[in-house]
Amino acid sequence: MELSEYPTFTVIMRGYTPAQADAIMQAMAGFENQFGVEVTMNTPHALEIIENGNASYGDRINIGAGTVTTLDEAKAAIAKGAKFMLSPIEFTDDIFAYAKAHDVITVPAAMTPTEVHDMFEKGAEIVKIFPATTVGSGFFKAIQAPLGKLSLMAVGGVSLENAKDLLTHGTSYLGIGSKMFNAEDLANRDVTGLAASMQAFVDVKNEL
Repeated sequence: MELSEYPTFTVIMRGYTPAQADAIMQAMAGFENQFGVEVTMNTPHALEIIENGNASYGDRINIGAGTVTTLDEAKAAIAKGAKFMLSPIEFTDDIFAYAKAHDVITVPAAMTPTEVHDMFEKGAEIVKIFPATTVGSGFFKAIQAPLGKLSLMAVGGVSLENAKDLLTHGTSYLGIGSKMFNAEDLANRDVTGLAASMQAFVDVKNEL
């Protein structure tokens, strides 16, 4: 996967059932260029969701793995077709090397300017600032003043209410977890409702 193909929004699927994950991917029809889906590795049946998702939707949806913290997890996710990998921590050199060899986008996490710089130096395509709402939107603009334009993703507390603020302060990508969908839509696997939530984020982006 090329960085130019990476969508603005990443749906973080943590703890979702295979049926809920499938409903979300159904709801992505028409939003494939705007959203990718990240299946966290601490979700039950994570590898199954990645594999089945790729079998059904992989030709049009970018499906990746999240909460990847070890080389073994990276290898397992990539074997099931993960096109990108996110982590709540830094990636090790061996994870970067394995991902590069398989054309997988790496999105490790960082919190300080030094950590951000180090992750890009080691080969990250995108660096995830986590938890984003702890540092605030101003952090993204502030660190790029001395370091230059960077491919940064905000994750942690991202919602419809703060999406525009983050995107207008130098954030290139947003990862949205529990505040992405209405709980009732998820519980009922309401494809129409799930799609409406995605449209709301696209509308915010279109206002910029």
